[in-house]
Amino acid sequence: MTGLTSTSMEMPLISSRFQNLPQVMLFSLAVMLLQTGSSYGSLPFYNGFYYDRVMNDKGDGEVLFNGVRLMVETSDDAIFTHRGANVTLPCRYHYAPKLDAPRRIRIKWSKLREDNTKERDVLVASGRKHRIFGEFRGRTHLQQEAADEASLVINDLRLHDAGKYRCEVIDGLEDESGTVDLELQGVVFPYQPPHGRYKLNFHEAKKSCEDQDAVIASFDQLFKSWMEGLDWCNAGWLIDGTVQYPITLPREPCGGNHLEPGIRSYGERHKNLHHFDVFCFSSALKGTVYYLDHNQKFTLEEAKQACQDDQGEIAKVGQLYSAWKFLDLDRCDAGWLADGSVRYPIASPRPNCGPPEPGVRSFGFPQTGKFGVYCYKMS
Repeated sequence: MTGLTSTSMEMPLISSRFQNLPQVMLFSLAVMLLQTGSSYGSLPFYNGFYYDRVMNDKGDGEVLFNGVRLMVETSDDAIFTHRGANVTLPCRYHYAPKLDAPRRIRIKWSKLREDNTKERDVLVASGRKHRIFGEFRGRTHLQQEAADEASLVINDLRLHDAGKYRCEVIDGLEDESGTVDLELQGVVFPYQPPHGRYKLNFHEAKKSCEDQDAVIASFDQLFKSWMEGLDWCNAGWLIDGTVQYPITLPREPCGGNHLEPGIRSYGERHKNLHHFDVFCFSSALKGTVYYLDHNQKFTLEEAKQACQDDQGEIAKVGQLYSAWKFLDLDRCDAGWLADGSVRYPIASPRPNCGPPEPGVRSFGFPQTGKFGVYCYKMS
């Protein structure tokens, strides 16, 4: 085979029945044999060669072993920010040993799913040409302030943007990548719909969170909230399709007194057939949640109209939790929310305002009665 070189080993001997294959196919077979350690006449084992396709002006696709390795570097530490912020996910690449001339490479960013079954394309770039996909259009671009940089910039972060991202650099046959973990500062809250406990399959649970200005929580988000003291005895869906619940104070109805504090798990459940509550996640607000000071109380429909008359809208559950978590919203007055529940936020516990811990208190979903209302206004 002409045009091939090797360092410290000979190319494997190919059986005569393969001799009529095209040269490129013979090379691919040789690489496979080296990597797998397969034997045709006592072949040596694979010793870690790196290879790529030479991108020359003739475009003849010649492939060489050249001893050059493509390396991609990303952040080892998670990047923490909040909804609405702008963020840069760092990614750089280099060759070892260093090349004398720049190479034509392709850069691809993708977002990994929680179950790692499929990646979602974010951006693909080759030279000055690029393509951005889906909901990332209009708020994402590649930052290349240096020749070896391939960082991803995402503006106006949304709740769905949290997760793991893969930076992939492709040079011919070389394909190296690294991951960046993007985490949003936020709050996890348990949620059940007006029609009662354990009524949601996975898809309904996901939509219920989205309806309340939130997303279905991940295990990492639930675990962090448990570390901060979240204790809830009802099992709820997570984004990976598992059903779990956090316990800080072990007790008999919640797995038993004999178990240590922790996250109790029902494991993965059927997303259509099984029904539970759900854990939702929300982050910082772009607007303001406030209790509408008014001399009278309202029915739910009157409460919605009162917020509209005040140039706002009735607040959602996720918005109330975000205002309590990030803005220390504290009000000992029960008020309607958009889903028909009645709640109030307490940042500084005191007598006659519920339990001695901070939190959002709930009256459930009253069918009758009049209450105040919490409204929301965009900034």
